[in-house]
Amino acid sequence: MDAQQQQRAGDGGGVSEELRTFLGGAVEDGPTVLLGCACEDCGGRVFTVRVDDVEGCAGRACVRCKGQVFLADSAEVWQEADPAVAECPCGGDEFEAAVAFSLTADGAVRWVTVGLRCQRDGTAGVYVDWKIDYAPADHLLRAV
Repeated sequence: MDAQQQQRAGDGGGVSEELRTFLGGAVEDGPTVLLGCACEDCGGRVFTVRVDDVEGCAGRACVRCKGQVFLADSAEVWQEADPAVAECPCGGDEFEAAVAFSLTADGAVRWVTVGLRCQRDGTAGVYVDWKIDYAPADHLLRAV
């Protein structure tokens, strides 16, 4: 799949307009794939999220069924990480989550950006991002 096909495939389906707009402005120029998070077990779209901005990793837990998933390549560094529960400035800790993958001109994944939108007050933010310095990394597009 080339970069344009990936961009169309990851058009942000299932992501609220607020979070899509926020991430669109927060991610660097270039092709981007935006994917909303949905629980594989129950279809839930509200999560608690743990992040570590030093190691560059994130994991989410479904509020409904408690199913847990690492985002992108986070499982590879989780043991060394010291993740903290993401919290909105309002104190909320339940979020809609989406992952924006920034691509190189040839379609390789270069950056992972985790955006969250608070379910309490609607505030959106980037809670962690990290660079991908290996290839191929297309498998990350399936790990949200």
